[in-house]
Amino acid sequence: MKYTKYEELSKQQKKMLDAAAGVMENAYSPYFKFFVGAAILTQDGEIFVGTNFEEAAGSSICAERAAILSANSNGKRMYRSIAIIARGENYDTTEPTGPCGSCRQMLYEESQVSGRDLEIILSTTNKDKIIITSINKLLPYAYGPLDMGIDISKYRK
Repeated sequence: MKYTKYEELSKQQKKMLDAAAGVMENAYSPYFKFFVGAAILTQDGEIFVGTNFEEAAGSSICAERAAILSANSNGKRMYRSIAIIARGENYDTTEPTGPCGSCRQMLYEESQVSGRDLEIILSTTNKDKIIITSINKLLPYAYGPLDMGIDISKYRK
């Protein structure tokens, strides 16, 4: 895990974080009032974004999974990195927001499809505290399709 500043990010990392921040405002969060944006970078350089979407029955979708599903819906499954940013309804975050357990598992599975440890960029609302880490650091001893001996090569797009 590495703490850094916005100014020290690469041009691509800034572009991802800015995209996540922009889309965060589209989150649908009437219950918890916590707005999250995510931007995932494909191995060929495309960025796909997603927001969280809550609903009354409790089966909400997180921004990270929404970004992955957006990319997947467009035929993209090979990823390099994801940026995540959040804010409360009436407050900015003072610590970077990390992905929930379900998102970590999905990111791990996508890392196995992608054949690489995915970079994860976590940021406070104001981008004044940023952590760069990876899915293997956020989910040690993970278990995915390759660990089960499943051939996922046909899913590599």
